[in-house]
Amino acid sequence: MICLIFVKVMEGSNLKIHSGFLILIFCLFYICSALPQESYREIKMELKSSAFKNNKMLPKKYTCDGAGVSPPLSWNGIPKVAKSLALISDDPDAPGGTWVHWLMYNIPPSTRGLGEGVLPVEEFAHSAKQGLNDFQNIGYGAPCPPDGIHRYFFKLYALDITLNLESKATKDQLLKAMEEHILAQAELIGKYKR
Repeated sequence: MICLIFVKVMEGSNLKIHSGFLILIFCLFYICSALPQESYREIKMELKSSAFKNNKMLPKKYTCDGAGVSPPLSWNGIPKVAKSLALISDDPDAPGGTWVHWLMYNIPPSTRGLGEGVLPVEEFAHSAKQGLNDFQNIGYGAPCPPDGIHRYFFKLYALDITLNLESKATKDQLLKAMEEHILAQAELIGKYKR
């Protein structure tokens, strides 16, 4: 319809440029602009674990009352233009404020998950690095709530850059480095009570 209106306007104009060419350009522009565009803020990333369901209890194995190893995680829906992934796990219900349990960044975007029991090393062969948790350790710090049910948030971020951060970064340093570079994110919550 818009193309037809443009044709009528062009027929009444005194332009010396070939109107057929202009009509073609305008119509192509209109058709392309009407096609669905991928908005990276709207991409639906999903973060899951085979060990627990979202908003359900964490098995004891992944806490200080068990082996204290990190749970297996898997994800999908990573934007095609992502350059790296970052993972933050924290507990907003800690008595002194949010307690950081795990930081990992520069995870290759081709990775589809992390197996159970990620080793507490600063850097992996595939360039992923781990930061300092609030226990002042590298890697996963097992949940060990003093009282009541606590929520443990696992947050995955797809980024449009590879972060220029050394290992042992803090959560604040990681968040600052990620500013304005987040393409999409996903969240998984596990709960635990001792």
